[in-house]
Amino acid sequence: MRKTLFKWHSYGALIAMLPLLIISITGSILVFKVEIDSLLRPAHMVVDAQPTSQRVSLDSLMQTTLAANPGYELGGWELFDDKQRSDAGYLIKHGTEEWQKIYINQYSGELLSQAQPMGHYITDWLLELHYTFLLEVKGAWVGFAAALIMLFLGVSGIILYRRFWAKIFTMRFKAVKRVLFSDIHKFIGILSSPVLIIMAFTGGYWNIAGILHEINEHGDGGHVYITAPLHSPDISFESLRLQSSQEIPSYQAGYLAMPHEPGRDITFYGDVDSNNPFNSEYASTVSFDKTSGELLTKQDIREAGFLMVFLDSFRKLHFGYFGGLITRIVWCIVGLMPVLLGFTGLYLYWSRRQQKLKSKRTRLDMDAQSAT
Repeated sequence: MRKTLFKWHSYGALIAMLPLLIISITGSILVFKVEIDSLLRPAHMVVDAQPTSQRVSLDSLMQTTLAANPGYELGGWELFDDKQRSDAGYLIKHGTEEWQKIYINQYSGELLSQAQPMGHYITDWLLELHYTFLLEVKGAWVGFAAALIMLFLGVSGIILYRRFWAKIFTMRFKAVKRVLFSDIHKFIGILSSPVLIIMAFTGGYWNIAGILHEINEHGDGGHVYITAPLHSPDISFESLRLQSSQEIPSYQAGYLAMPHEPGRDITFYGDVDSNNPFNSEYASTVSFDKTSGELLTKQDIREAGFLMVFLDSFRKLHFGYFGGLITRIVWCIVGLMPVLLGFTGLYLYWSRRQQKLKSKRTRLDMDAQSAT
């Protein structure tokens, strides 16, 4: 049993090595996506607002954005009110599935950037590479398969090397390279497996959820290309934003999902004060009718069932920001461990293969000598 598991562990690592290396490196970088964007593009990401500064009306911000981008409709809007980070609007080009992103100073109403395709900036490109390998739905399937293999590698590694816990800190530095690499591989694998299993499970869930959404919504190929607003012109999004904060105690909207498809209404995703460190900043929702503006539903994560709370926790668990800077650093470092595991594992596989070939040649030579 152990020998078979070891064989499949090795084969799984070889099959998924390249996609896992890509996911590992890009994921570790993306843990600090906002900080990297703010460093590389402060003119887009950072606003210098006074503590008493008030947000410009969301309706005014939207009108300014659309006026500067004729031929587009809004698909979503990121809202911030921390006096430091700018808002971001998501635009959809008429008659296409092309989404673009634009940054806005929510305290002055000034556009901070031009609208650019979603993968235009380096970290956004890395995000697409991390999630879909730049292959859209087909790439999401590859990512899902890689996540399953990574999950299997983490679990099987713990089973195979569970006895290594007894001597986890006894590295044989003076041993031959093969033995040393084996110790390093086991040491890194045992320590990092719990976090890598979490990353694989949550990432795999998002991949398959996105795939199933695409199949359910557009499986028949019937895409709806927006050419005009799908909401009533009388809707005031600023009024709805303010109303959403009254519907749920301590609620603060963080993202507005616009009705960019016929079956969608207006939904605000936001944060609430909570004792659960794993509740995400988009955990609670308030939805309004796109034609009348009337309240449809509201969901307070503090009153939600176990399954919803569990699934919502995936966001913080995947990126590791449930414990502030310390857990983000840990997640960033551990996220890179598949690179070392891949290198040491590949060396061990090559070493075992060379040893088998050498043994085979030795047996052939001995058979040849016996025959003579």
